[in-house]
Amino acid sequence: MKKVLFIDTVHPLIREELKGMGFQCDEFPGYGRKEYEAVASEYFGIVIRSKIKLDKEFLEKATQLRFIGRVGSGLENIDVAYAEGLGIRCLNSPEGNRDAVGEHTLGMLLALMNNICRANGEVRQGKWIREGNRGIEIKAKTLGIIGYGNMGSAFAQRLRGFEANIIAYDKYKCGYGDEFVTESSMEELWAKSDIVSLHVPLTEETRYLAGEAFFGKFAKDIFFLNTSRGQVVDASALVAALKTGKVKGAALDVLEFEDSSFEALTKDIPVDFRYLLESDKVLLTPHIAGWTMESNVKLASVLVEQIRRIVISG
Repeated sequence: MKKVLFIDTVHPLIREELKGMGFQCDEFPGYGRKEYEAVASEYFGIVIRSKIKLDKEFLEKATQLRFIGRVGSGLENIDVAYAEGLGIRCLNSPEGNRDAVGEHTLGMLLALMNNICRANGEVRQGKWIREGNRGIEIKAKTLGIIGYGNMGSAFAQRLRGFEANIIAYDKYKCGYGDEFVTESSMEELWAKSDIVSLHVPLTEETRYLAGEAFFGKFAKDIFFLNTSRGQVVDASALVAALKTGKVKGAALDVLEFEDSSFEALTKDIPVDFRYLLESDKVLLTPHIAGWTMESNVKLASVLVEQIRRIVISG
């Protein structure tokens, strides 16, 4: 019987479906990286989220491995090129949480532009401040989306009823303009955007994409959203842009200061992070944009179907 190793806790649907396909499913909650490396050669498949990195050193030990299934969108914790060179299929399930990310990003934008979180806290302290919490409407604004894959397009779809001008840039696509967005260049996005939202994977190319030069190129002062990966944004550059007013407000579901598993923050709190924590111009959530009851099931279902196709094709 072929075996699949579960490195992270995932929805039980995956395990049930794989058992139905004839796989033995093993899980060792107390294991660390060294223990997983020691047993890696026994497994036909690995299911993972972000607990450890499946790098060259690990993959060299997984001599029978034929697929890696990541429950989620990004594959940055897997050396995909090396794995594919060994004949290992690398699967993920971005379709599973696209709706959740689209809704969460819209929710953060509305909360940010209408001062909802700040006003809620003030009312609970007995403060009734109306003029100081006057909001800004999305209608008639230009909203620039960077990255028009599953997440970016889901966000655009949810903006349709707001009567905004939605433009999108994706370096690796063309002809993607549709009823929701107008295909754009980065130059146009820098020139026209009132609101900017990042929806790109974390790669060596996108690491610290939003740095000092990036923020400096916007013609207008902007609202800024990031629900992609924390290290796409240089926190020090964002803090500087907030201090000058180039960024009027920021909504961040992900932070440069998360650990690699996304399950905690780094132990040391740098000065830039402390500024983000204390600023009433910043809205923060703990990497939960794609983390809904529904997406938990959909992420599992999408990944199962991809694995099923591998089993069927042999």
